[in-house]
Amino acid sequence: MPNGNAKELCLDDLYVGQRSTSGTYPINATRMKAFASEFDPQPFHLDEEGARNSIFHGLAASGWLTAAAAMRLFVMGGLRIAGGLVGLGGDRLAEADTCRRHASPGE
Repeated sequence: MPNGNAKELCLDDLYVGQRSTSGTYPINATRMKAFASEFDPQPFHLDEEGARNSIFHGLAASGWLTAAAAMRLFVMGGLRIAGGLVGLGGDRLAEADTCRRHASPGE
């Protein structure tokens, strides 16, 4: 649950290299397949055999699942962003180092 007593921050208050803590959100094969079957039904998200023959060489979580999990962890973590955190700048997600590798079951 977000800390209701934490000071609200503006994005300008944050700095490169700043760290905060959050909970965890395990991504397993069951969760990956359930999400993909509803929102991103591609073979490398749904089927181990189909995934082996893909560029991932195994089951891979949808990028939409990892983005949604990251948002949950951010919102539920200790940082409170004034006015909430909206999707502005989402077009720059691909530039982030954390988006350069797919998530596999158990991560």
